[in-house]
Order: sequence, then structure tokens, then C-alpha cells
Amino acid sequence: MTQFKYKKNQSKGLFILICLFVFVLAAFSQTGTKSKKDLENKKKRITEEINEINSILNETKANKRSSIGALININMKIEMRQELINTINAEIAEINKDIKVNEKRSQTLKNTLEKLKSDYAKMIIFAQRNQDSYSKLMFVFAASDFNQAYSRLKYFQQYSDFRKKQAKEIIETQTLLLANIDQLKEQRHEKNVLLGTEEEEKKNLDSEKGEQEQVLTALQEKEKELKKELEKKKQESVELQLAIKKLIADEIKRRAEEMAKSEATASAAKKAKEEKIKKVKDKKNNVNTHNDNNITKVKVEVEKPEMNEAEEALSVDFVNNRGKLPWPVGKGVICEGYGEHEHPAIKGFMMFNSGVEICATKGTEVRAIFDGEVTGIAVSPTGGKLVIVKHGEYLSVYCNLTAVQVKMGQKVSLKQPIGTILYDEDESKSSMNFQIWKGQKTMDPSGWLFMR
Repeated sequence: MTQFKYKKNQSKGLFILICLFVFVLAAFSQTGTKSKKDLENKKKRITEEINEINSILNETKANKRSSIGALININMKIEMRQELINTINAEIAEINKDIKVNEKRSQTLKNTLEKLKSDYAKMIIFAQRNQDSYSKLMFVFAASDFNQAYSRLKYFQQYSDFRKKQAKEIIETQTLLLANIDQLKEQRHEKNVLLGTEEEEKKNLDSEKGEQEQVLTALQEKEKELKKELEKKKQESVELQLAIKKLIADEIKRRAEEMAKSEATASAAKKAKEEKIKKVKDKKNNVNTHNDNNITKVKVEVEKPEMNEAEEALSVDFVNNRGKLPWPVGKGVICEGYGEHEHPAIKGFMMFNSGVEICATKGTEVRAIFDGEVTGIAVSPTGGKLVIVKHGEYLSVYCNLTAVQVKMGQKVSLKQPIGTILYDEDESKSSMNFQIWKGQKTMDPSGWLFMR
């Protein structure tokens, strides 16, 4: 009887241990699933960006001559493709981890199942040897007292219950093992699919690198002509910044003058009232007064515009949405980043961008990134039109537009259409320059937009 209790407790402990082990592995697997889901979402996003670049490239390729726009887009696609391959590799690594976890789980379940079956077989043999009802009855009646007889009777009941429980545990463990084996099969299949995808993406990458080399060679053959064109664009870019700065400065000056005029009018009214009171007093005292006060013009030179409460609140709201602002286009890719960078075709030729260049397909609509007021519309030195939208202390600038749909002083709301990106016939591409200003200083827009 003592031996039975020991085996019962040992078996029970073993089953609890395996359940805990399976639970821990399941929790680990859930963490892996979350990471795997993140990788799948990233892969989906990169694939969408590659498809978007392909759409842009198809338009660029309609122009037979090799262009800088085509090279930039091919370079972007190669970067995206490499990132996609890296993401697939990360997915494979996650699946390998899951497979190892499941293999350990399967082995533990197999060992437990063998142990449970072995114990159950011993119990069956013991039961067969002692299945005579008379022997059981004699065993009970042979007890020295009532308590011992009761304990022996209870022993047979517990033994029967334990056999049933042991059989149930065997079935449950077997079910867990079969489910785990199925999961392993799925994971190995998924891994093989990913390995095939990786191989395909590597071939695409090699093809794109070959295409990049062809375009780069063609562009380098006409380096002199290209440099002349780039110098012109560089100058146009400088002129664009000066034009934007002037529009912003004019707006700041206009607002300051309006405020100064308002203050001067209020001050003049106050002085007139005071003079009137003084004249009444002087008349009573028979004193003649002469007023030669004139309103002096105030020269205003400020770098930061005064704001009312509504504008200050809008400015705070704009800052609070940093990193969450929507893109100025529904679909597009950043084909040139903020700041100074080397030209992709000519080594040593440095270029500077005060915003980000966003490439998109022909006819792409441009929209406001936040609520605000249109404070500037002008013809851009780089071509097309530029629109400035004020968001309190901050401004968003949309360059290289056509079919502008807003007017000066108009209030615009989040994602409201502003215009359409101008299509460059020479380059066979559509791109816009997007900038964010704080006062009269530019900021990197990529830190403000939601990175999808």
C-alpha cells in the first residue's frame, strides 16, 4: 500500500511537472509569436514600399534616357530589398527558435508518455494478479481492527480511481504530443516557404544591382552635362529657400505691424481720452493747453510672430503630434532625405535639402498634415507652386505643386487636399519637396511624420 502511495504521488508530481513545463514553453512561444507578427508586418510594409517604387519606376522607364530619378528609385529599391531579405532572415531565425522549443517539448512529452504507460502497465499486471474478489474480501477481513479494515477498503477504491486517472493522463499527454508534432510540421513547412522566398528576393536584388550599374554607367558617361544640370538645380534650391524665407518673414512682419497698429490705435484712444479729461480740468482752472503729441510709427523687426491663445494651443497640439503626423501624400516614398548628402551618381558632389523629397506616381494628390491656415502661395523657383500652411508657431511647406486647391488666408483641416504633385516631363517623374519650419528655421520632416 505504501508503494502504491509513493507511485501515485510520483506519477502525479511528474504530470504536474510536465504541465508546468508545457505552460512555460507555451508562454515563450507566445512571446515568439508576437515578435514573428512584428516581422510579418514589417515585411508587408517593405513589400508595399517596393511595389510603390516599382510603380514610380515604370513611369520613369517610359523615358528612354537614363535619369537621376531612375537611379534614385533603383537605389531605394535595392535598400528596401536588402531590408526585406534581412527581415525574412529574422523570421527564419524566429521559426528556428520555435522549432527548437517544440522539439524539446515533444521529447519531454514522449518521455512522460513512456513513463505513464510503464506505470499503467505495472498497475494492470498487479490488478490482474489480485482480481479475485474473494482474495480482496479476505484482505479486508484479515484486518486487526475496524480502522485498518476501512483503510484497506479505501485503498482498493483509491487504486481503482488512480488507474482511471492514469489512463486519462496518458490520453491527454498523447493529445498534446500529436498537436505538438503537427505544429512542428507547420513550422518546418513555413521555414521552407521563407527559404524559397529569400532565394527569390536575392535573385531580384542581383537583377536590381545590375540595373543600377547600367543606369549609373550611362549617367557617368555624361558627367559634365549632369554637373551643369545639378549646379542649376542647386541654385534653384537656394532660391527656393530664400523665397520661402521671404514669405515667412513677410507674414511675421505683417502680423507684427497689425499688432503694433492695433496697440497704437488703442494707445491713441487712451491718450485722446486723457487729453479730453485734462482739457476739462484746465478749462476749469483757466489754463490753456497745447497738445502737440503725434503717433509715432513703430519700426518692427521680429523673428518670431506674436500669437493669440488659439494659435498657441494649435502650436502645442502640433508639437504633441510629433512622429504621428500623416504623410502629405496617400502613397509615396522618401527619395531624398533632409540635410547634406552626396549625389548618388557623382562622387564628391554634395547636395543639401532643407526638407525631404517625396516621390510618387503621376497625379498624386497633396494634403495638409495638420489643421492650420494658408499664409503663403507663390510660384516656386524650382517649378510649380509652393503652399505654406501655418500651425501656430510651426509651418508646413509643400513645393512643386500644380492645380492648387486652396487660397490665402483659408483655414485647412487635417488631410484636406491642397493640390497635385507636378509631373516633370524631362525626368518622367512626380516628386514634391516637403518642409517643416519653426519660425525661420527648418526641421527634419522625417522626425515629425508617422513612419509606416
